[in-house]
This record gives sequence, C-alpha cells and structure tokens, in this order.
Amino acid sequence: MAIAHRRIGSGPVRVIVLHDWFGTCAHWGSALDALDPGAFSYAFPDYRGYGDRKEVPGRYTVREIADDVLALADELGWDTFSLIGHSMGAKAAQQVLVRAPGRIEKLVGVAPVPAGPYAMDEATHALFRGAAEDPGKRRIILDLVTGNRASRHWLDGMVRHSLEASRPDAFAAYFADWQGLDLSAAVKGNTVPVLALVGAYDLALTADLMRSTWQAWYPHCRVHVLPGSGHYPAQETPVAFVTETEAFLRS
Repeated sequence: MAIAHRRIGSGPVRVIVLHDWFGTCAHWGSALDALDPGAFSYAFPDYRGYGDRKEVPGRYTVREIADDVLALADELGWDTFSLIGHSMGAKAAQQVLVRAPGRIEKLVGVAPVPAGPYAMDEATHALFRGAAEDPGKRRIILDLVTGNRASRHWLDGMVRHSLEASRPDAFAAYFADWQGLDLSAAVKGNTVPVLALVGAYDLALTADLMRSTWQAWYPHCRVHVLPGSGHYPAQETPVAFVTETEAFLRS
C-alpha cells in the first residue's frame, strides 16, 4: 500500500514530518512557506483516519503510525532520515526511533508529548476523551494549550479543520493510545541528537516538563523555548520555528 504524503524540497537533508492530534500534513500554517527547499527534502504523511488518508482503515495507534512512517521511508528510498513530530506526532516519532534506531539521524519534538504516559487528572482526561464528539471540548483544549490568548477566529478555524479532516473514531482511538503509552524505558539513554521546541505560552507541555522527561531520557537533548508561541509554533511564530528547526537539522 502506497503511503499518501506531501513533499516539499529536493535537498540532501531528508526529513519526515508528523502532525499533531488536531492537525494534518497540510496544517502547518505559513511555516511551509519558510522551509528551505534547496537544502531539505520534507515528506509530510497523514495518519490513517486523517486528511488525505481519512478513509484508510486502521487500528489508529502510535505503533501503526510508526509502521507507516517506515513504509513511507522505504518507498522514498530513504535508508536514514530525520524526524519532526508535533505533540502526539512526537510520541509517534519516538516509536519510530524505538522500531528503527539505526535509521534516525536527528529528532525534533515540537511541543512534544514525552515518551512516558501523559498524566491527567480525571477532569482533564474527561475533557480530552470527550473532544472526539464535542467541538466545544476541542476548542477548550486548543485555547488552553495556546495560553488562553489566541483569537476567536483562529480557534474556530482550528476546530473546524480538525472536525473536517479527521474521523471521530480515529481521533478518539489515537488519544486513548498516545496518552497512556509508555516508551520511556525503550528510549532512555538513546544518543540520537534531539531538539525539543516548546512554546513559552503552552500551558500543557511546558519547558519544565521537557527538562524532566525529554532531557532526562535523551543525553543529547536540547530544550529551546520559543517566545511568543504556545502549542502551535508553526502557526504562531513560523519563521522562528523554521529557523531553529533547520539550524538544528543542518548542524
């Protein structure tokens, strides 16, 4: 089965980019316009149940995403490559690393979910679990992770995109999997170079959390805080996001 994806660039640095729980391969804002197509080759797949693969059946798990990423890399003829993963996509990127550590050159986590279970109190868990069927809950989550500072119009657009571009059953199943999945023992001590980018206004995935998880498990992990951004730096501060990311991938 061919893995539908979008491509930007034809440069020598090869990167597979994994979107977040709410997004799709096309939902990276104006950051896509700032990418350097001469230096990088970017491949953006959708997950099963999302975007261009909305009708592709699946189990809707992080392991399945990793299987598809490796299949896509094989289709592209990329023996080795780097990964960018946003939020849930960062947990999927870590699953790829666990599956094929020798193939991953560098890893960028953007507002990244850590490898261990993501702890939630009962109310927060109910909020996230209910977001599959309730647009209002999706909006509350998006407002929270961007620091309660995003415009009403932007939040409405984010909710609308997530509703139109994903299947509710896929949305629900991915949450059930990424929230409790524990990859921490499998990644601890891995020496892949890692950049963890976190928005200064992200109220959920904070710099302190990155330091106690990502930086504790990966000895070559650097945490960088992006001023002016919350959970969506590719849309909130696109030039700064691309500049930091590509500088790391080039180094």
